[in-house]
Amino acid sequence: MADTVQPDNGQVVLESQSGLPKLTPSMIWMINLGFLGVQTAFTLQSSQMSRIFQTIGANPNNLGWFFILPPLAGLIVQPIVGYYSDRTWSPKFGGRRLPYLALGTIIAVIVMCLLPNSGSLGFGYGSFAALMFGAVTVALLDLSSNIAMQPFKMMVGDMVNDNQKSYAYGIQSFLSNTGAVLAAILPFLFAWWGISNTAKKGVVPQSVVISFYVGAAILVVTSLFTLLKVKEYDPEHYALYHGISEEANSTGGNWWTLLKSAPKVFWTVTLVQFFCWMAFQYLWTYSAGAIASNVWHTTNAASAGYQAAGNWYGVLAAVQSIAAVIWSYVLAKLPNSHHKFDYAFSLLLGSVGFIAVFFIHSQYTLIIAFALIGMAWAAMNTYPLTMVTNALTGAHMGTYLGLFNGSICLPQIVASLASFALFPLLGSSQINMFLLAGIVMLLGAFSVGTIKETYRA
Repeated sequence: MADTVQPDNGQVVLESQSGLPKLTPSMIWMINLGFLGVQTAFTLQSSQMSRIFQTIGANPNNLGWFFILPPLAGLIVQPIVGYYSDRTWSPKFGGRRLPYLALGTIIAVIVMCLLPNSGSLGFGYGSFAALMFGAVTVALLDLSSNIAMQPFKMMVGDMVNDNQKSYAYGIQSFLSNTGAVLAAILPFLFAWWGISNTAKKGVVPQSVVISFYVGAAILVVTSLFTLLKVKEYDPEHYALYHGISEEANSTGGNWWTLLKSAPKVFWTVTLVQFFCWMAFQYLWTYSAGAIASNVWHTTNAASAGYQAAGNWYGVLAAVQSIAAVIWSYVLAKLPNSHHKFDYAFSLLLGSVGFIAVFFIHSQYTLIIAFALIGMAWAAMNTYPLTMVTNALTGAHMGTYLGLFNGSICLPQIVASLASFALFPLLGSSQINMFLLAGIVMLLGAFSVGTIKETYRA
C-alpha cells in the first residue's frame, strides 16, 4: 500500500518505490488543465488563419509565407524557454515552469483580441499594411502560445513517473483536443445563434471575432487553475526524485552538446514527426479553400459559400478532435508493448483520411475523413513525448523538450517553403495538396519501424 508523502512544496503525492513519487490523479489533471486554454487559442489560430488572411486579401499562392511564422516562432522560443526554465527557481512566481506560463498567457490574450480585427482597422483590402498587421499578430500569438504551451510538456517530464507518464500525456491529449473542439465549433455556433458570418469585403466576420474573444477568456480561466493549484518541486526535491545533482541543470546545457548526446529514440521519433507535421501543415494551410472548392464550388473568399466552408472546416476540426479524444482513450488502454504498432496503424488511418478528402464532394462524408485524421492526431500527441521523456534523465529536461520541439516546427517550415514550388506544380489547387499530404503521412507510418524504445527510470 502506498504511503502519503508531503514534500516541502506542499504538494500531496503517493510514495513510489523509487524515483519520482506517484501523483494523485487530481494533481495530474491540475498540471495539465491550462493546456485546454492554450490549445483553444492555438486551434483558433490554426483553423481560422487561412480564412482570415484570404478574407483580408491574401493570395492563396502566398499563404505559405504566413504559415511559416508559427513554426518559426516555436523553433526559436521553445528551446529558449526550456533552457532558461531549467535554471529558473522563483517560489514567489510559482517555480520553474509556471512563470513562463503566466507570461505567455498574458501576451496571448492581448494578441487574440487583435488578430481577428486585422481587416477592421482601415488598412484596405489586400493592402501591405493589413497583411503585415495580420502577420505580426500571428507571430506574436504563436510566440506567446509557445511560451505558455511548453511548461505543460515540461511539468509532466519533471513531476510524473514513468508508470503514470502515458496517463498524464493522455490527459494532456484529452484536454488539448477538448480545447480544439471548443475552438473549432465556436464560429459555427455563433453563426447558428444569429451572429453575422459575413462582412464587407476585407473584414473578418463577427462570428470569428467573438470566437477569439471567448477563446482568450477560456485561456485565462484554465491557466489560472494550473497556476494556483500546482506547486512545482524545488531544486532539492527535483534532484532527489530524478537521481541527479542539484547542479545538473545549472551547469552545461550547451544545445549542440545535448543534441550529440541525445538518445537514439530522440532522432528516430524526429524522423516520424517530420512526415506527420509536414502533412498537418498542409491541412491547416489549405483546408478552408479545398473544402470551398470541392463542396461549395467557389474560390472567392468574399463569397457566402467560402465563409460557409470556413465554418464547416471548424466543425470538421471539432470532429477531428473528438475522434482524437476517443482514440486517445483506446490507445491508453492498450499494452505499452504495442506502442509502435499502434503508432504506425494510427498514422496509416490518418493517411487514408487525407487522401479521402481529395475524392469527397459531400460535406457530411468529410466527417469520416476527418475522424480518421483525428486518430492520427491522437497518436502524434501521445507517443512521441512518451517515448522521448522515458529515454531521458531529469537533467536538462526542459532544454531537451524545447529542442525536440524542432521536430514539430522544422517540418512545418519545410512544408511551407516547399509549397511555393509544389502548389503551382500541382495546378495551384488547394485540394491537390491534400493528396500530397496523404502520401507524406503514409511515409510517416512506415518510418515508425525505425524506432526502438529505451527507458531511463
